[in-house]
Amino acid sequence: MKKEYCGLFGIYGHPEAARLAYFGLYAQQHRGQESAGIVTWDGGRIREHRGMGLVADVFNERHLGKELKGSVAVGHIRYSTTGVSLIRNAQPFLVHFQGVHLAVAHNGNLVNAYELRRELEAEGSIFQTTMDTEVFVHLLAKYLINSTMEDAVVKACSRVKGAYSLLLLANDKLIAVKDPNGFRPLALGRLGDNYCFASETCAFDLIEAEYLRPLEPGEMVVVQDGKLKSRRLEQQANPTPCIFELIYFSRPDSVVFGEVVYEARKRMGAILAEEAPVEADFVMPFPDSGNYAALGYSAKSGLPLELAMIRNHYVGRTFIQPTQDSRDFGVRVKLNPVRSTIQGKRIIIVEDSIVRGTTIRTRVKKLRELGAREIHMRVACPPIRYPCYYGIDFSSKGELIAAHQSVEDIARFIGLDSLHYLSVEGLQRAVERPLNHCYACFTGEYPVNPDGRQGKLCLETDGDDCED
Repeated sequence: MKKEYCGLFGIYGHPEAARLAYFGLYAQQHRGQESAGIVTWDGGRIREHRGMGLVADVFNERHLGKELKGSVAVGHIRYSTTGVSLIRNAQPFLVHFQGVHLAVAHNGNLVNAYELRRELEAEGSIFQTTMDTEVFVHLLAKYLINSTMEDAVVKACSRVKGAYSLLLLANDKLIAVKDPNGFRPLALGRLGDNYCFASETCAFDLIEAEYLRPLEPGEMVVVQDGKLKSRRLEQQANPTPCIFELIYFSRPDSVVFGEVVYEARKRMGAILAEEAPVEADFVMPFPDSGNYAALGYSAKSGLPLELAMIRNHYVGRTFIQPTQDSRDFGVRVKLNPVRSTIQGKRIIIVEDSIVRGTTIRTRVKKLRELGAREIHMRVACPPIRYPCYYGIDFSSKGELIAAHQSVEDIARFIGLDSLHYLSVEGLQRAVERPLNHCYACFTGEYPVNPDGRQGKLCLETDGDDCED
């Protein structure tokens, strides 16, 4: 299973800033379920509340109505990509330096964080967390000595490499930044006369804000005194936004990188039906991730769509399993098949992706036990063969089933009659700007090489990286 990474929300100039940040984070809960935090500024004092767990569990009416006062707010929900799961790693990250109250919320992953941390420690910096976000904060403090806040942000961004969408609350300024590749989404909106930012536009929908546009790769937007100005970073923009936002991570009702996620996923399913037709009785998804590609596959193939796997929407993150021996119990409690629909039928399962294959194997086994005559699987993205260094939680080749097994071997492992992945060319046909995406997890061509060198990382059976 893939894990989400982080979600951001910020708003400037609204008397209910904390409450709106709460709703903005709530709408994006799918992006991170590990910790949540909100920082506010009331014109003289900065206030914060952070905690482990879901947004609704971390905040209550006392926090939103009394403690988090102020008209500027930045919020963050986290799944750790760099840094272990501890409260001290929860964001926004808050510091006080030279009269500036600074809160930083980060979505992404810096590929040169380790080298920069060693450099900063050698210069006397003391780190409190294991987050790569703190590296950025120390760089910012270093450049703030002789620069304005905006110039310091630009200088700090020139030193870091990798994926970063950032929201910074610096006293009375709200600053939004996107890396030159634009790996992670960040959108600009407006609620009345107040500007707001979010990782996904579904946050704007919930608070009834107007979506204006996505931030451009390499853009910095500063809001102060209700006025907005835009500035470019020093690095040249090289747009390669993460294709997995459109395949899996983003909510289907969001507009991400200027593209409607729902429509993109339907197109992926339709092109998959063109590439890999098969005779069957019906098409079905494993809810919820495969739903929208399955709609596209069904419409293009002319085969009926059946919701033959029912999801339990009330399963929490910490469900108590009956015994240690019930290793697949967590899978069975989340999804349960409709027996009468499956027995004796030829089925096409449409999935958004396969990472490890173990969960899908358990589900397919159950369909066999219920009497499915044939089970074919169609996957709405290419095989994931290479790790991601930009913030997705498959950073090791050893956990990627397609890195070391052929499509035929994967089909046998899962227990399928046939298996087909969407081609890279097919995936590119499904999106509006095919050349402006990162496909590194499929191709091994990294827009920002994690070791600082150009080239393609090859695969070894022990999971180590090597150069082609």
